[in-house]
Amino acid sequence: MIEAKGLTKYFDSFKAIEDITFTIEKGEIVGFIGPNGSGKTTTMRILTCFMPPTKGTARIAGYDIIEDSLKVRSHIGYMPEGAPLYTNLPVETYLEFVAEVKGMDKSIRKKRIAEVMEACGISHVSKRFIEHLSKGYRQRVCLAQAILNDPDVLILDEPTIGLDPKQVVEVRTLIKQLAGQRTVMLSSHILSEVSMICDRVIIINKGRLIAKDTISELSKKAQKEAELILKVKAPEDKLKKMLKEMGIQIRSIEKDSDVYTYTLSSKRDVREELAQKIIQNGWKLIEITLKGMTLEEIYMKLIREG
Repeated sequence: MIEAKGLTKYFDSFKAIEDITFTIEKGEIVGFIGPNGSGKTTTMRILTCFMPPTKGTARIAGYDIIEDSLKVRSHIGYMPEGAPLYTNLPVETYLEFVAEVKGMDKSIRKKRIAEVMEACGISHVSKRFIEHLSKGYRQRVCLAQAILNDPDVLILDEPTIGLDPKQVVEVRTLIKQLAGQRTVMLSSHILSEVSMICDRVIIINKGRLIAKDTISELSKKAQKEAELILKVKAPEDKLKKMLKEMGIQIRSIEKDSDVYTYTLSSKRDVREELAQKIIQNGWKLIEITLKGMTLEEIYMKLIREG
């Protein structure tokens, strides 16, 4: 649904992005993350035909962003950072204007605007001027204009920036509901939000793509050793001896009554082997979990390593 190949953009002598290549399949929600100035917004503006690339190209819903830019725009819903709106208009009037600009058929405009306002939870403020709305509702209005033409692809640049925790949850829920058959590309600095919403992540730094995969796969690649959490009822000295023989390192031990919680590290995933040995020894296994890295930990490690 989104296919970028070698996207590069210069502003005079400054190289904003270089050789950005990735694919996002139909129905996926993909997080697009990186530090400030890394090229996220530039990439999104190129994909939405806001500006042309210096080199490379991309296809959206099968259409080339350079050769078929009008077709591309008809298949895209774009929510820019900061939710820029005509604040001197009432919500419904603004959406009517957007529908006209997008070339929507007059016979379906009114019905579609009503559907979108209902979906975004803004029907009850349809007659209010946008300038009198809270930031959370302005974000909803901006999201409403993005989905007004029922696009195949949604590109959202910092959709929850500046919102309070309640508004963040509301907008996050709304995005997940709107996804469905749509392809969603989401940029955000709130990495916990990305990990809760997105199927995969694409990470860029200093204008270059440095990683793209699911969070679990990136965690496996980033961790040099598997980290395990083991909860067990077993003699401490005998268990320590067995772990040492298996080449498993003990990072920490906590005791609660007769239950021990071990944090372990190993060069490989030893869960099955360890569970078998604990059971064979007649000890009680309560829990054994492979602990993955969080998106924040993966992100910081990759950015540090460049």
